[in-house]
Amino acid sequence: MLIISNTVTIDEWELDFSAIRSQGAGGQNVNKVATAIHLRFDIKRSKLPDFYKQRLLNLNDSRITKEGVIVIKSQSHRTQEMNKEDALNRLKELILNATQVQKARRATKPSKSSQRKRMDSKTKRGQTKVLRKNVKF
Repeated sequence: MLIISNTVTIDEWELDFSAIRSQGAGGQNVNKVATAIHLRFDIKRSKLPDFYKQRLLNLNDSRITKEGVIVIKSQSHRTQEMNKEDALNRLKELILNATQVQKARRATKPSKSSQRKRMDSKTKRGQTKVLRKNVKF
């Protein structure tokens, strides 16, 4: 069972784990042992609240397929158990980040003094360039 918050949990039957061989260098052991983990989580079939489902389905994330399945591949550790924990933590992090509501941005104007400073620096820079020109008699 994966605990997302006090009221939201994901049961073990909703998660699909499959062990695969890890990529990359690793010596002779990497060719014999399937230590990487593929975690699949079907958003539509899950018993998550509708708010969570909508936020996850609206995410623009490459780990979420068109069918609404989250696929997380974990292969950073040497054991299946640690890769499984890593995949679960990444799923939990993805769900929590999707449900955070962004604070609305209020449009602001630059202050009078900042506008004045900007214009003064532009004028000063222009004067410097004018002084570099050839002097005509």
